[in-house]
Amino acid sequence: MASNVEAPERWYLALLGFAEHFRTSSPPKIRLCVHCLQAVFQFKPPQRIEARTHLQLGSVLYHHTKNSELARSHLEKAWFISQQVPQFEDVKFEAASILSELFCQQNLVDSAKPLLRKAIQISQQTPYWHCRLLFQLAQLHTLEKDLVSACDLLGVGAEYARVVGSEYTRALFLLSKGMLLLMERKLGEVHPLLTLCGTIVENWQGNPIQKESLRVFFLVLQVTHYLDAGQVKSVKPCLKQLQQCIQTISTLHDDEILPSNPADLFHWLPKEHMCVLVYLVTVMHSMQAGYLEKAQKYTDKALMQLEKLKMLDCSPILSTFQVILLEHIIMCRLVTGHKATALQEISQVCQLCQQSPRLFTNHAAQLHTLLGLYCISVNCMDNAEAQFTTALRLTTHQELSHCLRAAAFYIRGLLSFFQGRYNEAKRFLRETLKMSNAEDLNRLTACSLVLLGHIFYVLGNHRESNNMVVPAMQLASKIPDMSVQLWSSALLKDLNKALGNTIDAHEAAQMHQNFSQQLLQDHIAACSLPEHNLISWTDGPPPVQIQAQNGPTTSLASLL
Repeated sequence: MASNVEAPERWYLALLGFAEHFRTSSPPKIRLCVHCLQAVFQFKPPQRIEARTHLQLGSVLYHHTKNSELARSHLEKAWFISQQVPQFEDVKFEAASILSELFCQQNLVDSAKPLLRKAIQISQQTPYWHCRLLFQLAQLHTLEKDLVSACDLLGVGAEYARVVGSEYTRALFLLSKGMLLLMERKLGEVHPLLTLCGTIVENWQGNPIQKESLRVFFLVLQVTHYLDAGQVKSVKPCLKQLQQCIQTISTLHDDEILPSNPADLFHWLPKEHMCVLVYLVTVMHSMQAGYLEKAQKYTDKALMQLEKLKMLDCSPILSTFQVILLEHIIMCRLVTGHKATALQEISQVCQLCQQSPRLFTNHAAQLHTLLGLYCISVNCMDNAEAQFTTALRLTTHQELSHCLRAAAFYIRGLLSFFQGRYNEAKRFLRETLKMSNAEDLNRLTACSLVLLGHIFYVLGNHRESNNMVVPAMQLASKIPDMSVQLWSSALLKDLNKALGNTIDAHEAAQMHQNFSQQLLQDHIAACSLPEHNLISWTDGPPPVQIQAQNGPTTSLASLL
């Protein structure tokens, strides 16, 4: 006969075993799992078992059902009871962590914050949970756009990690803070912090995958910092290091040996997510530099990887990666003369944003900007203006990066050209060329060259015009930029005719005809799509259904 001490353990283990069997069945049998766990309370268990069972029930209900009220009730009981049991940190802090997640899901952020603060306050002797809860509260503040509070918490976490001897987690806290400072455009604070991070990462000796993941985090921040400033050429060494780093990670096997310091039990991102992220920043670079075929290649690879991951993983970051990739490839499509495909991909972004209000909040301005660019490409100028006005209303970012400043000189040159002030136009365009050449901004270079060629042609300086238009055409073909190719071929036709080069003039005319036909067919295809009606959407969330219309309603004259 078993003793009274052993009896509760046996029935408890039996019920727990059944519950786990049902939870991990394929498909999971959640109702039976919940019944087994609820049966534990029939035996009037001791507080430790009672608290743990409330936590298990709350976690199962939260993650596998929509019964959030019952989940909340169990988690609150787990949190309350576990605080009365000595040395019961895991149950106590996991209950606090999941309960605060549930509060956020129910838009009860003001309930989540004090709960996390209390848990942080009483977890200082438990390094893993103290760090994890600090990350969680910092993330909550970040989602609320309170980046100052989030940065303060990450600073506290970095100092705590240093005190408990975890340089790895100290680096994670500091890199996370650096990311938020970049978001806030506090560049004066970013530079010394990234320098410190670089030193910590290089000096840390530990698990190779953890070390390389820190390097990826560090290099991603450096690369995005350069790209945000429009420094496409300056970023190349960092981007190359990042690509080499992700190749190294992909060859390393996950080490099952747990770190000796419990504060080191963190991963920044899974390896597969890091691979997608590196593809993403490579696409961003290729897009800005004007290597659009390369951008297309890496977008295809990243989207394929994302589709595989999303079958097994519902992490919100994957949808964010997907939206950013689509935003960049849409811009590529508009440049390469594939408006119909761009429009369908804009509609895809709308669908992703319908599934996540937070995703829409973060990307609404970009979505309306893309629609504005599409409107320009199909000559719907009033709609374009409305889309850009909406985008400006929805964004708070007013800074101009290097490439935008260069583009501003180009726009001023274009205005001067239309006003007949040719010398002033040439001055602005030479400034654009100087800036775009400094950072390999190929599209701006091509646009500036063809406009300078046009100016020289109008002034009757055909030789100088030819010296501008030929390299513009070569660069536009390499990008490839359909509009610049159309413009350049029209100029080459007129130039060669003026210079008496009949064969070259005929060849240029044929090229111009081919580009015109391609753009015309794509224009008709795009305007015939039901998604074309998106150009009228300027308010609220994306429309759920898009009604088809009878065909193009826009002028084609500007394309020919």
